[in-house]
Parts: sequence; C-alpha cells; structure tokens
Amino acid sequence: MPPDSPSVAVLDEQDCLSLLRHGEVGRLATAVAGQPDIFPINYVLDGHSVVFCTAEGTKLAATFANTLVAFECDGYDSEAGDAWSVVIKGHAREISMHDLLESTFALYSWSDWPKPRFLRLVPDQISGRRFRLVRRRPG
Repeated sequence: MPPDSPSVAVLDEQDCLSLLRHGEVGRLATAVAGQPDIFPINYVLDGHSVVFCTAEGTKLAATFANTLVAFECDGYDSEAGDAWSVVIKGHAREISMHDLLESTFALYSWSDWPKPRFLRLVPDQISGRRFRLVRRRPG
C-alpha cells in the first residue's frame, strides 16, 4: 500500500509516542557479525526513548559493537479494522545502575532468565503509520 493511499495515515511524533506508551513488546534490529538480526524485547517508554533490559549475550554485544539500532512496535484493533506501526532509528547505550529511573522497574521479561543490564535507545528518527485493514483473513 503506498504511503499516499487514503487508507494510510502518516503519524506525527506525538502520535507515535502515544502508541508506544501503551505497548509492551517490540523488536530491536541490529547487526550481528555483519548480518542483520532482530530480537523481541519488552520495553518501557521514558520520554522519547525506549528502555529495555537484557542479559549478557548476542543482543548486548551487538549493541556495544554497533550502537546504531532500529526498534519497531505495531498493533491492531480488529474491531475498528485498523493497524499501526512505529519505527525508531537511533543509538543504544547502557544505563548505569545509578541512572535507572522508576519507569525501568515496570519492565518485565517473558522468560525467567535474569536480565540485569538496562539499555536506552535514544531516537534520531521516529516515524509511524496507521492504516485501514482492507482484507481480513477468512475466518
């Protein structure tokens, strides 16, 4: 669907942030050993930045090796028949323990694996779209 379609609306930054405030899970895209990779993350929005926790491993090493990352979150309302997608492109950096904010304690993980490292994605660019679902799966 082209971005100038009547069924697609480009969202401004405030609309994007409002949608992200109600989300819980998104995807972090980065490069791992020169190859693109995507990781699901639980997150909270802190102002304009995305905060998430992780453990030692590939995701953390990748953000240290290449701080330029992308984050995507989306959702849909089947009753209203519309969906949305928000993308943030920016830089990830670790948050030191003394800089943790109260909002970071609202983070939770789907797994019970400890995730003691906190990172902040500071946006360089925030974009989003809301679109009307024109076809639904038979059901």
